[in-house]
Amino acid sequence: MLYEYGHIGILVIIALIFPLGAVVTSWALQFVRIRPKSRPDLVRDDIYECGLRTEGPSLVQFNFRYYYIALLFVLLDVEIIFLFPWALVFDAVGWVGYGKGLLFIATFIIGGIYAWRKRALEWRL
Repeated sequence: MLYEYGHIGILVIIALIFPLGAVVTSWALQFVRIRPKSRPDLVRDDIYECGLRTEGPSLVQFNFRYYYIALLFVLLDVEIIFLFPWALVFDAVGWVGYGKGLLFIATFIIGGIYAWRKRALEWRL
């Protein structure tokens, strides 16, 4: 069992060595004065957008509804991803698999009805 998970452990160690090594190297080079300490600068801290000067405030609040619609889209895409293999083996799963698939679809339908009744899907300005 250790042999099977040893490969994963080695990959985790390698995955931790690279970012930690970069941070430790940067920290060490600061003391040798190869990497100078960072000083605040108005030009360097300014937001850069394709070489153009930023117009207006840099922190603009976006409407939450955009993210909400995007999350609903991702949720429905994930539902389709789970339903696709079920449809491929539909003949082999029998009545139990058919019932589980219907339960999965019913959960989304009930959630959609709930969201509709709570008016969560309306776009109000």
